[in-house]
Amino acid sequence: MTVVCLSGPDNVLVVADLPGALPDRLGYGARGRPCAAGMTDPPTTVTPIGHLAEAGATGRHRRPLVALVEADQAPLLARPYFAGGDPGPIIAALAQVPERLEATAPFLGRVLGPSCLPARIKEIVVLRTSARASCRYCVEAHTVVARDVGLSVAEVRALRGELDAPSAFADPAERAVIDWCDALVGTGPVGEDVKASLRGAFADHEVVELTLLGATTLLLNRFCTALDLPTSPAVAARLVAEGLS
Repeated sequence: MTVVCLSGPDNVLVVADLPGALPDRLGYGARGRPCAAGMTDPPTTVTPIGHLAEAGATGRHRRPLVALVEADQAPLLARPYFAGGDPGPIIAALAQVPERLEATAPFLGRVLGPSCLPARIKEIVVLRTSARASCRYCVEAHTVVARDVGLSVAEVRALRGELDAPSAFADPAERAVIDWCDALVGTGPVGEDVKASLRGAFADHEVVELTLLGATTLLLNRFCTALDLPTSPAVAARLVAEGLS
């Protein structure tokens, strides 16, 4: 399918026409290409990004647990995903099992790609869910994506747990989304007050999509953190430049 992606260290918008190509909502890959991010076991509170190293989530430059497949090593079924250049670490890792790559990449593209939900709302879901999970890789990647889709520095810091979320988000619908993400990362039933707030702001089909987006983010989080997928040097540079490292 055809999607718009962010590519390269300058975050240039390009159109990718690859089977199951992953859209810009997924973040940035190990070498500046789109991808998602990782997480650790759900904590009870959001861990501010400055303390992620203490939470055991260090490793911008750590070696991944498995080899990331290069284009010249890609199995036959995985080669279309490398046709446009470096596809990022998620695809490079999944290329180890190309039969699963063929099934997973289109699904991720559909869930995380453009939809009826605004990009701002979708990025709130991805960044907040990842911060709730104390995920160094995903928080770093989606800090950059969040800024690119228009979230302010204060809003990003609030989603990362560094500021109080209600003080940064005046919109009750956005606050309801944040509370929903917090509940998704937790355990047990979702509180009735959280349900009521979300239902008061979103239609049924939007509630389903928000929930699927959060759950899919958690799936990717676990995959990427377990494999120690690396953060892009371009992302690290952006974080430093914006004072968000």
